[in-house]
Amino acid sequence: MLDWATVERTRIADGTEFVLGRYGDDWVIRVGLRILMSNRMHDSEEALAEIALSRVVSPGAVLVGGLGLGYTARAVLDRVSTGTEVTVLELMPELVDWNRRYLGNLAGNPLDDPRCRLVVGDVFDTLKQSPAAFDVILLDVDNGPQGLTQPKNQRLYGDPGIRVCLAALRPNGVLAIWSQGPNARYRRRLEKHGAEVEVLTVDARLGSKMQHVVFVAKARA
Repeated sequence: MLDWATVERTRIADGTEFVLGRYGDDWVIRVGLRILMSNRMHDSEEALAEIALSRVVSPGAVLVGGLGLGYTARAVLDRVSTGTEVTVLELMPELVDWNRRYLGNLAGNPLDDPRCRLVVGDVFDTLKQSPAAFDVILLDVDNGPQGLTQPKNQRLYGDPGIRVCLAALRPNGVLAIWSQGPNARYRRRLEKHGAEVEVLTVDARLGSKMQHVVFVAKARA
């Protein structure tokens, strides 16, 4: 068993503890004993961006919900033009701080890119105030529709959150959601709100048998 060093820890309002751990060049963020994110497994986060952006021509505004270790934001920045504004929304200021002090170089310091606008706040609340604002919305919050760490995030995946997300898209915009696994109920919920839905399976890490899921939703014309 690897002897992970605890670099920092923090608790959110409901008492959930997040731990930043390191073993050599490997970094993890844990919730209790469960690994929430790791720099050794991020291919599906990059696939989330690649899949969504391939379905929109020349996006001018992209929102990334959930900073994580920065891999999704970096994948977006590497695929959009110099004039695209990329808004990164992160609920936990501590996670932003850890990215700036410890983790930024893992994904090429996406927060330092001049196209990147960081907002510390709740994804649902921000989208509710942003009608028709984005060509692409990427959600990588908790474990997707089956949330792990913060019950408040579940409203993002319920009916109110789907309405808010779809309303925040510009015409022909795309909403893409990362999920740890399949969720037929969530797909039906998206379709109930009039979205055309694709469900794609992607490798969690190249060469690994573990797979994750990306939901792609587009409002019907």
